Amino acid sequence: MSFPTTSVRACAKINFFLGVGAARADGFHELTTVFQSLSNHNVVRLSPASGPAQLGEYVASVSASGLAARSVPLDASNLVVAAASRYLAEVAANHPEIQLPVLDIHIHKGIPTAGGMAGGSADAAAVLHALSDYAPLPRQRVLEIAAELGSDVPFSLVGGTQLGTGRGERLVPMLSRGTYHLALGIQKQGLKTPEVFAKLDEMRAAGKTAEPNTDTSALATALVSGKPAAVAAEMHNDLQPAALSLMPALRATLAAGKDAGALCGIVSGSGPTTAFLCDSADAAEVVAEDLRDSGTVFDAFAVHTVPQGIGSIDT
Repeated sequence: MSFPTTSVRACAKINFFLGVGAARADGFHELTTVFQSLSNHNVVRLSPASGPAQLGEYVASVSASGLAARSVPLDASNLVVAAASRYLAEVAANHPEIQLPVLDIHIHKGIPTAGGMAGGSADAAAVLHALSDYAPLPRQRVLEIAAELGSDVPFSLVGGTQLGTGRGERLVPMLSRGTYHLALGIQKQGLKTPEVFAKLDEMRAAGKTAEPNTDTSALATALVSGKPAAVAAEMHNDLQPAALSLMPALRATLAAGKDAGALCGIVSGSGPTTAFLCDSADAAEVVAEDLRDSGTVFDAFAVHTVPQGIGSIDT
């Protein structure tokens, strides 16, 4: 059986809530977070390679197009290469009778790079999804491979609304009613996640920011209500002070979104993308337009929440 060309939609995420505990012995931080999938997405296409494997045993090439495509690594450092390699090595060890492909992987980007929206994790999850259709492994093992690849990859694979703990890889579904509309403010330059966490640790050691906030109960109640204003009142990000310290210009972006009528604005994850919850789709479009006019963002656009993170596209 030859590998069919497969395209997968891989959605962005936002953290409606991100509480960051102390650094652990393994270097990661203990997190309490509420993940949410969004409508903006990358499309990851896997196809039989036109040439020999060059980026590991199973990947011939990685290419990219779309939003800030020049910033996408096209070598073995791209997480899609590790995702394909780990998954197919597992299949090879357990199912030697299956003919394994060498792949060309193309990423069409709609998620900002280094923007705190898990674009790279979503790409890796898309590869796992596509390969699991071709050569299935037990679902629990696929989730374990996802967690080995990165803290956000399991959520990207599962999607929807999830409570994440540990590094964010331990997931429990959360009930969320209705569709929520947001405007996203995109910056030209990214922030590196490890640097943002390190800055938070530094600020806490100096007493310059608050202790961890890990109580998601009020947000859980608000999500069940289906009322955007209730959700907006409970959105929170412990990493925001660190992101603002590293990129002070984000303060002007947050102010511009609020002035445009957003119910709430926060830094998304480790930033620098900013997310503004609005009370309707029309309001989100207005906020996005005003953000573009404000000169405080590279670009802005409206999105909405979606119930899953990954989905195959008919080709």
